[in-house]
This record gives sequence, C-alpha cells and structure tokens, in this order.
Amino acid sequence: MENDVVLSVRDLVVRFTLRGQTLTAVRGASIDLHRGESLAIVGESGSGKSVFTKSFMGMLDNNGRIDGGSILFDGEDIAQYKTEKEWLRVRGKRIAMVFQDPMTALSPLMPVGKQIAETLALHQGLRGKAARARAIEILRDVGITDPERRYKQYPHEFSGGMRQRVVIAIAVACNPEILICDEPTTALDVTIQAQILGLLRDLQSRYGLTLIYITHDLGVVASVADRIAVMYAGDIVEIGKSEEIFYDARHPYTWALLSSLPQLGERGEDLFAIAGTPPNLFKPIRGDAFAPRNPYALKIDYEYRPPYFDVSPTHKARTWLLDPRAPKVERPEILGRIREMGGLIHD
Repeated sequence: MENDVVLSVRDLVVRFTLRGQTLTAVRGASIDLHRGESLAIVGESGSGKSVFTKSFMGMLDNNGRIDGGSILFDGEDIAQYKTEKEWLRVRGKRIAMVFQDPMTALSPLMPVGKQIAETLALHQGLRGKAARARAIEILRDVGITDPERRYKQYPHEFSGGMRQRVVIAIAVACNPEILICDEPTTALDVTIQAQILGLLRDLQSRYGLTLIYITHDLGVVASVADRIAVMYAGDIVEIGKSEEIFYDARHPYTWALLSSLPQLGERGEDLFAIAGTPPNLFKPIRGDAFAPRNPYALKIDYEYRPPYFDVSPTHKARTWLLDPRAPKVERPEILGRIREMGGLIHD
C-alpha cells in the first residue's frame, strides 16, 4: 500500500497563541492517506479534526502555526511552507475543501455560476465562454437541473441542499487530488444528507478524488468511508477499516462514540452520553488524554501516553488495554447491537 500514499502526515503539532497562552490543538498526530480512498476523521467538537486538515491547506488562523512534524504531499514537505504564494500552489488547485455552512462559503453578491467560473479562471486559466461552459457542465455533474438558468442565479435563490451542491461544484472545479469535506451535511435534513453523500461518492469515481470526511457523527459516514480515524484531544487514537471500527473497535473512546449512536438507542431508554469533558489543551497532557473520562482506565493511563498497538495490518489503537499485560476488558454490550442492525456500513 505504501506506493499509493498520496499524503503522509508524521508527528504533526499545531499550536495557537491566545491571550498570551499556548493551546496545543494537534499533539503529534500521524496518518497516511491512500489515493482514491474515503477516509473519515471522527471525534467530538474540539478534538482537532478541522485544525488537522486545515493544516494541509495552509488555512490555519493567523494565531496558529505548525510547530512540529511533517506533511509530505507528492514528495514535498508542505508543513515547511511559509508564504501564501507557496500555499496557493496547493490550496484549491490540488487540495480543496467543502465547508459545512454553504451560506458563509458563497458570496451573496455574485451569481453562483460566476463563482465557479472565477475558480476556473484562478486555477485553470479558463475564461469567457470556455469558463461558462465548464461551469455549467460542473453544475450538471453535481445534480443541479437546468444549469444554464441556475448559472445566473444568486445563492439566496437556492435551497440549503442545492447551495451545498454549489459549494461542492466550486471545490471540484479544479480537479483536486484530495477533497476535504468538513461536516458537509450538518445543516441538512436526513433525506438531503443521504443525497449529498451519494453525490460525493459519484463525484469521487467521476473525478478520481481522494476524500476526507470530517464529522462528529459516526453514523453519517458509516455508508461512505473506507477507513475511519478516531481523533481525541488532538491525536488519532484509533484507525482502521470501517468494518474494523464498527465491529471490532478497541479504544474506549471509540466504544463511547459508537455507544452514542442514536441508532443503537431503544425506545424509553436514555441515549448514552460520554461522561466528563475533554481535557484543557492549554495545559500539558500526561498519560492517555481520555483517562479521566474512561471507566476502563488503568493506573498507567494517568502516567504514560500509550503507543499504538496493532490489532491487524490495517487496524491500530493507542490504548494500554491492548498491552499483553493488561487485564481483559469486555467491550460495552450495547455495541453488539451494531451487527444486529445490519446495513449500517457498506461492505
């Protein structure tokens, strides 16, 4: 699999300075992204998912910086980029992003077709009739009917689901190698969510995209992700194929996320909620960051950060429970319902 790695992140550290204090948002995270795959990065709000992926595009806020590690893209360490000119060789053109709120991603003052054409001019040098024709073709590709008429309309004339299709159209207009989808269905109802995820799957095969989904909801990506990376407190604590994460998760945080799936709830029962709150990232974290919220925590969890333990060649987790010396712990009973439900994930 090594030769199909399109992006390789190693020991990435991202810090922000806020009111004279330093917050470590990403704490030595590593991942390999394989060409043509769909990777979902999941975790609670504030776990570092968006910051992690924004660092691939030079989109950190002004008070943020990459403070360690590397991001190898096509043999070049883009973590070393310092100027906007360098990032513009990558951002939009080779790595693009679909944001969760299309209304803030689109200009209300410009017809949607012009916004796509502007992207084509910036990154592909297309102008005039050629840009218009290509923009109409892309609108058709993302499932917008009557694209010639829609080309001239403004964002407020589109529904939420249609606006999200326009944002996706702008992102794929430059034929990027990697498309990052940051909570792309959060503001949409369930039916439209399914349509947008189906659209992204179609575009992936049509445009040869490598997809990264960012979400706090494991249920959303169950049917579209080939692999899932679970992020907590700025680190990837477990990664594996979708079926390995859903059916054979090993990190207690992944167990907690899965237990929170509304689909596993039973009528009349309270839905599972993860106790406690995430750690304060302004302070150094000792041991396993999840330990204070982990009912299965061992004494060592409060002292030493666990290494990765291999569960299979494609599945690893950062938990001391996988150490051969650790006591045997049974995963929560509720997770047995995932297999009973069937159809939650694609095989």
